[in-house]
Amino acid sequence: MTTYPHDVDHELVEAAAEIARTRCRGDNHTMAAAGRGRDGRIVTAVNAYHFTGGPCAELVLIGAAAAQGVYELETVVAVGDRDRGVVAPCGRCRQVLLDYFPALKVVVGTAGRVRTVLITDLLPESYVWADHQLDAEEPASPGRAE
Repeated sequence: MTTYPHDVDHELVEAAAEIARTRCRGDNHTMAAAGRGRDGRIVTAVNAYHFTGGPCAELVLIGAAAAQGVYELETVVAVGDRDRGVVAPCGRCRQVLLDYFPALKVVVGTAGRVRTVLITDLLPESYVWADHQLDAEEPASPGRAE
């Protein structure tokens, strides 16, 4: 794993922490996430826990960002309710985040020792969904020899 240091986006961490403090209620919403778009906008979301495997806050964040016209996230962070602080994404979220945003930075770490790493550092030797998609073939032009 190759780790390159990146500045921690403290404003983003605070945005997620504020959502965790004010919007996470009970067992259904226990995690908050915040993401910064390429244009600088911050988008927030909470998880939707359900015994069937409801989406994590990071996955809800992808949809919330798209709904607000933020299609390119540069950095994300997840924060737990009850002042649990920064929580690293689960394996499923790591894969989805990598597939959507291969250059994404993710804030990870614990109390006072947070750092920002590339999503590829959190999922080394990973399967990259886009690498396995077939390119649409252009139809042959009439009269052109193939």
